[in-house]
Amino acid sequence: MRAIRRFTVRPVLPDALAGLGTLAANLRWSWHPPTQDVFAAVDADVWASTGHDPVRLLGAVGRDRLDELAADEGFLARLGAAEADLDQYLTAPRWFQQKVADDGPRAIAYFSPEFGITAVLPQYSGGLGILAGDHLKSASDLGVPIIGVGLLYRHGYFRQALSREGWQQETYPVLDPDELPISLLRERTGERATISIAMPGGPDLVARIWVARVGRVPLLMLDTDVEGNPQAYIDVTDRLYGGNSEHRLRQELLLGVGGVRALRAYCRITGHPEPEVFHTNEGHAGFLGLERIRELTVAPNGPQLDLATALEVSRASTVFTTHTPVPAGIDRFPRTLVEQYFAEPGATPGVPVERILALGAEDFAGGDPAVFNMAVMGFRLAQRANGVSLLHGHVSRGMFNGLWPAFDEAEVPIGSITNGVHAPTWVAREIFELAAGRGADPRGDDVDAFWDVVDQVPAAEIWNVKRVLRERLVVGARQRLERSWLERGAAKAELGWIDDALDPDVLTIGFARRVPSYKRLTLMLRDPERLKALLTDPERPVQLIIAGKSHPADDGGKRLIQELVRFADDPAVRHRIVFLPNYDIAMALPLYPGCDVWLNNPLRPYEACGTSGMKAALNGGLNLSILDGWWDEWFDGSNGWAIPSADGVEDVDKRDDLEAAALYDLIENEVAARFYDRDADGVPTRWVEMMRHTLKSLGPKVLASRMVRDYVRELYSPAAQHARALNSDYAGAVELAAWKSRVLAAWPQVRVEHVESSGIGDAPEVGAPMSVRAFVALGALEPADVAVQLVHGRTTSDDELVDTRVVDLDVAESYEAGRHRFDGTVLLDHAGSFGYTVRVVPRHAQLASVAELGVVALPS
Repeated sequence: MRAIRRFTVRPVLPDALAGLGTLAANLRWSWHPPTQDVFAAVDADVWASTGHDPVRLLGAVGRDRLDELAADEGFLARLGAAEADLDQYLTAPRWFQQKVADDGPRAIAYFSPEFGITAVLPQYSGGLGILAGDHLKSASDLGVPIIGVGLLYRHGYFRQALSREGWQQETYPVLDPDELPISLLRERTGERATISIAMPGGPDLVARIWVARVGRVPLLMLDTDVEGNPQAYIDVTDRLYGGNSEHRLRQELLLGVGGVRALRAYCRITGHPEPEVFHTNEGHAGFLGLERIRELTVAPNGPQLDLATALEVSRASTVFTTHTPVPAGIDRFPRTLVEQYFAEPGATPGVPVERILALGAEDFAGGDPAVFNMAVMGFRLAQRANGVSLLHGHVSRGMFNGLWPAFDEAEVPIGSITNGVHAPTWVAREIFELAAGRGADPRGDDVDAFWDVVDQVPAAEIWNVKRVLRERLVVGARQRLERSWLERGAAKAELGWIDDALDPDVLTIGFARRVPSYKRLTLMLRDPERLKALLTDPERPVQLIIAGKSHPADDGGKRLIQELVRFADDPAVRHRIVFLPNYDIAMALPLYPGCDVWLNNPLRPYEACGTSGMKAALNGGLNLSILDGWWDEWFDGSNGWAIPSADGVEDVDKRDDLEAAALYDLIENEVAARFYDRDADGVPTRWVEMMRHTLKSLGPKVLASRMVRDYVRELYSPAAQHARALNSDYAGAVELAAWKSRVLAAWPQVRVEHVESSGIGDAPEVGAPMSVRAFVALGALEPADVAVQLVHGRTTSDDELVDTRVVDLDVAESYEAGRHRFDGTVLLDHAGSFGYTVRVVPRHAQLASVAELGVVALPS
């Protein structure tokens, strides 16, 4: 029989155990082992069977056990200590309060379509969500006043299983919010807080607001499963990255427009400071800028600014991070669909739909005039933008150069902050204990102490810990492998071989990530016989543990998984290579520490960052990777291996063959050779030295705490200060908007009429001063409106300037009809080719970049 109604009965804890509810309600437990130990002490078996989920644990433990714990003085003391530690963590000043607070923003709103905090809150699909989760956790550890904003998906992403033939199969288990570590936001009257958005041709869409506590950081999640909503509206938050274009548009409308409204409700109800900075994590949340413009222009309690001024106010305090290096990863909607949802009376009434459409228009060379591009809108609505690694910043500037066509790629206003990972989440407890045993508390504020003791730990001790971690991974992988085979239809009696699958003493290589084609899951299969020989080498065997999900609509990705699974099913190698379905945080936690090597072989340069290898490195794992994403930036020749990439080879199959052959050679001749080179005590001393070097060279760099500090210093604080300068009485914003309008209107008359140089003679030598005079026509503009710049550097054979430097010229004389002379001097500081030009760009104290207006005047 089936139930006709379902609901969750919450446990009632004895008063003495109320602290358990407090600890369970804050997701800090997910990265705090002492708190996890308290829950394990409640009932170790139930803690394990519930997947380390405190909410389910407390609902499953019997009343007798709770009464027993309530009378256990030892347990109560332990519980009290954990509760006091959480309180101190939540209230004591941290890095932000001690170092930044005076100049930093009062609050930052961080919008993302997914957040990977813990496996018990499955609201993520892959790297973007895990990055967002690590961003919130590290912000909490540092005391950075962030508020997360996302959606609560009723089915999350999906659960992955395999058919007998190895084909990915998806199921979507229903998530009951009452069984998750979240709570409803309620008005002070006790009624649930809701937001609404006008929808075309129908009633308003209504959403309720859930709050997850991520340490010090509140995470707001909107959910449309609300009584009274039509079924089509209820389905808006059904699953992550599902449905057609209109479904995705509705989700992004809810995230952006609804997210701002949820923020306002949360701050009104709780008294939390209103955000001064809005961070758009990928283009999915870009509509938040339209709602902020509506607030500033037509909202009854707003300042009633004109549209141009409101745009400047909103842009000044908005940060946009792009995460994709491929155009296919960008959301693009039909313009007609966007027009349908924003035409009056639309989602943001009062904001003209033609202006909205212009913000997302691909009105540049090679653009499609029929689509609305969410990333393009993101750049136009944010004054500060960044990619997520040094290489990705370069790739992004090339991808979006069309928005600033007058400027070379290097000056396109897209910077980079390389991603990082949250060490307390991803580093095995045993690794931390190695440092703690030598007086370094890696969970304290002095994280540098962790790296300082790396050389103090004996090689044998490091190696013994690594074997423990590898054995734990092997045991867990066998359990997952058996469950997978049973789901595929195998009988228990035919699975005896799994007891010997994998080996805790064999070189273990991990590969786990999403499965789009550019990540090349099956590059390792280019020469199956060569791979078999590596796996089954009698002296230096290798084993591979592989995981990853393909998007449900990506049959190409599913075929790659099937190809890999069929290879791994071969009885000749199935003890050395396994594919583990349903890759998630729970699987990842033992995977990174247990692997000796982390493999990453994307098609360069299509990996924006790729943080999985960072997690492995923090656990002493060595990276074996194509020089892409973060590895291109921080590989130093000794902290792992770089797989040579056949850049420039246009034949895709040939390129894959070349890079696969290089991969096999590295594994056989360098990786395996070093792993199995042991001393008299069985310790691979050269390998351990690489582990030490990896921890010291990469450890401080790959931390999310470093990443969040970079965001605060380079983006959040400048954005807040700029916004304050414009927002105090909005006079600054009015002036800036008027100035931009005036400059753009006058720019067609701006030109460099003549340039002359002197002082270098016929045989220029290093150190000689070159004087430059530039005669410039500014039309209706004044010299203070512009910067006239000498741009100099080396020259290529076609006179292109490279390695350029910029020197501002000073106004020396003014003439009639808006003509002026600008002078300056530059020293010839290098031998070889030298070239220069002069340009005119707009200049204003409130511009974040010379390219912001997208205009420049050069000599004809």
